[in-house]
Amino acid sequence: MTGPGVQASVADAVATFEAAFARRDVDAVMAAMTDDCVFESTAPPDGVRYEGAAAVREAWDALFASSPSAHFETEELVVCGDRAVGRWRYDWGGGHVRGVDVFRIRDGLVAEKLSYVKG
Repeated sequence: MTGPGVQASVADAVATFEAAFARRDVDAVMAAMTDDCVFESTAPPDGVRYEGAAAVREAWDALFASSPSAHFETEELVVCGDRAVGRWRYDWGGGHVRGVDVFRIRDGLVAEKLSYVKG
């Protein structure tokens, strides 16, 4: 299924997730994700894969605890079907990195967030 309505709902799902993430609201982040969600981090060399809501929640808790002043800024979002690719900048005070997230949306929720960083 494709078209303007689907693209808008995919973009809306990503926007809901990103707003919760920017607030560091783990409950709202998880509410924006499916129960069987997948998150792949940017940890070298190939990232760490977290599967299921409990594992993904632990990853967000750890990320927010380890970087209390850091924040992401989405620079561009491209939607294609049930996927979106967001180009971002992550700042932590003393520096920054850039990367992309590949999202898959199902039923208006983030089912996958696969993260990649320039390095």
